[in-house]
Order: sequence, then C-alpha cells, then structure tokens
Amino acid sequence: MEKNTIDAKTAEIENNEMKWVHDSSVDYKGRVPLRDSTGSWKTSLFIIVFEFSERLSYFGVATSLVLYLTKIIHQDLKMAAKNVNYWIGVTTLMPLLGGFIADAYFSRYITIIISSIVYLMGLVLLSLSWFLPALRPCDHHNIHNTCTKARRVHEVVFFIAMYLISFGTGGHKPSLQSFGADQFDDDHVSEKRKKMSFFNWWNCGVCSGLIIGVTLIVYVQDHVNWGVADIILIGVMAFSLIIFLLGRKSYRYRVPSGSPLTPMFQVLVAAISKRKLPYPSNPSELYEASNFQSCNGRFLCHTEKLKFLDKAAMLESDDDGNIAKKQSPWKLATVTKVEEVKLIINMIPIWVFTLPFGICMAQTTTFFIKQGAIMDRKISNNFEIPPASIFALTATGMILSVAIYDRILVPSLKKLTANERGMNILQRIGTGMLFSIISMVVAALVERKRLKMVHLKMNVSWLVPQFLIIGFGDGFTLVGLQEYFYDQVPDSMRSLGIALYLSVIGAGSFLSSLIITIVDHVTSKIGKSWFGKDLNNSRLDKFYWMLAVMTTLNLFLFVFFARQYSYKNVQKVVV
Repeated sequence: MEKNTIDAKTAEIENNEMKWVHDSSVDYKGRVPLRDSTGSWKTSLFIIVFEFSERLSYFGVATSLVLYLTKIIHQDLKMAAKNVNYWIGVTTLMPLLGGFIADAYFSRYITIIISSIVYLMGLVLLSLSWFLPALRPCDHHNIHNTCTKARRVHEVVFFIAMYLISFGTGGHKPSLQSFGADQFDDDHVSEKRKKMSFFNWWNCGVCSGLIIGVTLIVYVQDHVNWGVADIILIGVMAFSLIIFLLGRKSYRYRVPSGSPLTPMFQVLVAAISKRKLPYPSNPSELYEASNFQSCNGRFLCHTEKLKFLDKAAMLESDDDGNIAKKQSPWKLATVTKVEEVKLIINMIPIWVFTLPFGICMAQTTTFFIKQGAIMDRKISNNFEIPPASIFALTATGMILSVAIYDRILVPSLKKLTANERGMNILQRIGTGMLFSIISMVVAALVERKRLKMVHLKMNVSWLVPQFLIIGFGDGFTLVGLQEYFYDQVPDSMRSLGIALYLSVIGAGSFLSSLIITIVDHVTSKIGKSWFGKDLNNSRLDKFYWMLAVMTTLNLFLFVFFARQYSYKNVQKVVV
C-alpha cells in the first residue's frame, strides 16, 4: 500500500514537471510557462507569418536593386554590382550587432518590435523618394519620364532609406528566428523533434515570401511604378507586425543575461593567469557549478581539445568547494563556461570555409539578374517576365530540396546512420556547397554560349538550371547553417548565433565586391577587363569558372575541418 502511494506521488511530480516548461524561459508575466498554453507550433505560426512578410519586403527590394541602380540612377554595371554587394553585406552583417543587443540587453521580443519600426521607416522613406516632387529621381512633372542621370537628392534619400532597411533587418532577422526556435523546449522529446522541423518550415515561409516578392512586387515595379510597390510593402509589413503582437500572451520569452562576451573574456583571463599550473590528472578535478542558474540549466561535458583553456577551471591548491563559489569569475570559471569558449573557437574555421558559398550566393542578386535582363523574357506577345522575377527559381529550388530532405532523405538516412537528423549538420552544409560549385560551372557554360550568340538574344530559360541548382544548395547549406549556429553556440548567445549564419552571406557579399575589384584591376593590366560597361563587353564566364575552382578547393578544406569538429555535448539538465 505504501509503495503504491509513493508511485502515485512520483507520477504526480513527473506530471507536474511535464506541465511546466523548465528551460529558463518565462511567460509574458515573467512566470514559469505552462506548456499547453505557450510556445510550440501555435505560437511559431505567428512568427513564421511575420518572417514571410519581412522576406517578401526584403526580396521585393533587394532583387530589383541592381536594376534600379542601372535604370533609374544610371550607374554602370560594375558600380551597381558593388553597391548591391555593399548593401547586402551591411544588411547581413548588421545582425551581429542586433543579435548581441537582443541577447545582452533588450530581449529578443523588444528588439523585434524596435527593429520592425525602423524597417517600416525605411520603406516609408523609400516610397516618399518616389512620390514627393522634391525627392523624385527626375526633375519632371511626369514621374514615368526617364532622365540620363538621377538627381543627387533622390540618390541620397534612396540610400538612406535602403540602409534604414538594413538596420531594421539587423535587429529583426536574428531575433525573430531565435525567438521562434525558443518556443520549443530542447528537454522535451516531442518539442525537440518539432524544433528540428521548425527550421525547415521556417525556410519554406522565407521562400514563399521570396517568391511573391520577386513575382508580384517586381511585376508592380516593372508595370506600374516603384512607389506603388513600396506602398504595398509598407501595408504588408505593418499588418504582419500587428499579427505578431497579437500572440504576445502565448509566447515564451528569454530574459537577457548581460553581455555574452564577458564570460568568454573571463575564461581567457583566468586561463592566462594560471598558465604555469600543471594540468590536473583527472578532468573531474576541474570546477563545475552546482546550481541551475550558474549555467542556465545545462552543463556541458568536458572535452580534450584546447586544453590550455581548462586551466581557467582549475582550483588553486588551497581552494575548496565553498571558497571556489566565492571566487571572482575572472579567476575561476566553470567547466561549462570553458567549454562554451571552446565551442566559439571551434566554429571559426567552419565560418571561414563557408564564406565561398556566400560569394557564390552574391552572384544570384547581381550578375544572374543582370544576365536575365538582357535575354529574351517574352512568354507571349503581351507578357514579358520581369528580370528580378527569375530569382523565384532559387526559392523554388530551395523549397524542393527542403521538402526532399525532410520527407525522403531524413527517414531513409536515419535507418542507415542512426542519426535523428539523417546526416549531421556539417554534412548537410557540405552537400549544399557542392551544389554551389555545380551552379557556377553551369553558369559559366551558359554565359559562354550566350556570348557566342549575342546577336540572336538567347532565351531566358537557359538560366533556369543555374538558379535551381543554387537554390538546391541553399536548402542544404543555408538551413544547415541556421541549425548549426543556433544549436552550437552557448545558450545565452542564440540570437548572435543566427547573426553568425547571416554574416556568412554578408561577408560573402563584401568578398565578392573585393574579388570583382581585384579581378577588374588585374585583367585590365594584362589585357581587357572581365567587367565591361555591360555584359556583352564582359567575360562573366571566366569569372564563374574562377569561382568554381576557388569553391572546389575550399570544399576540401571545409571537409577536413568538419571531420575534426566536436559537437556540443550537454551533460545533464538541472530542474
């Protein structure tokens, strides 16, 4: 009878534990969240809808940017490509700042709201630069008229608006995605499984917004005017912000824990100050916290790599457990804090060797689009595909690859590898990088053929393979990078982790501009530049071949470091 009573009480305690979410998140009143009424898919849908709207706005602007700069502002191809790469670079590097602020000070939810308002300000200013007579591109009463050069005031206001959108994206993008992933509890079996699918469905939402942005919005830009398209984007963004705010009571929130960089510096200082101490004979002698708050509820297992940093967790000869707890974190760190620093250091080569993928991606919004602009895009006598709409093929390829991966590859590979993801994250990233190489090879072959028959105006359908293939690569590499940086960074740095994934694209865009400058300079010295005033006087085929070779060599280095990589290993969860 007594045993049955104990079993009943144990079951009741376990049920109560399952009823509440014990992953250091809180509800909108700052209490421990109730599992059934907060988080999971019911709140993630609000977040995915918001991301859909933001990506619709972003790609509606970004994919047409090179055309706007060449047609309206009248920049040459080389300058326009550089300006697009600079803007995309800033837009995708700004999340490093936005993610840091969200994790350390404002919280992800507040950062999302503030950055969305800044984003809307950029869209409003973009619209005003088209409609206000004093800010129009041309000094004409009829805004549909063209001019040989845009007015300086329009150019200044236009770029201010574009960089306001960059700043808005900087806070919005890392915070929203990590906020969405925060709605799932890693320590709950069912929710953890749903979280793996979250990143796939998140990207389906992204691609859906992309497709509408580069078709419907670009069609309005092409056949009505750019200002009307901006007004549509303002309405969509404002409406989705309201929808997002409606889910406030059902979200799970993370309380900012201060600068995530401080514990890293503390580990480095402590390790250097104890550099002369001998290594302990047993890792169990290293200091570890014994309470839930000290490690945000999760302990990391000790690893043998970067052993120098272990000295930060070494107790002095005259220390005991009670004294250790009172020591300054600048003199003594926990094993978990040491392992978190190791995680960040181990990520550096992975980040570096994914940059060539970002360089290949940069071509899709510059040279790929410009190729489509000078090719035959007529479907019938009355309809011509807008050049930027061709970018929708990239999203189509990404949706197909995500669907195939999630529904076919994962179930099949899971049986072979016993890995719940089918393949590990770095294998997924490497697979996508292989697709980027193939895309550059195909692009080089197509461009070479176009140059041979330039007088016949080649049909735009020849560009379909290179867009689809790079889209397939995105479905593997981009989704893999999202999972990798969110999952492998310390728990207190998850917005910053998403920002690191975005920084691959941003740094890739800047590197693409740098490579264009270097190649232009070198080829001009030894003969004719590969980048002329227009595509017919350029040699993009040679540029694509160069990127294919560079990315191939890089892939070998990526595989080497990926094989050495040790994934985050959570020891236990304390409740």
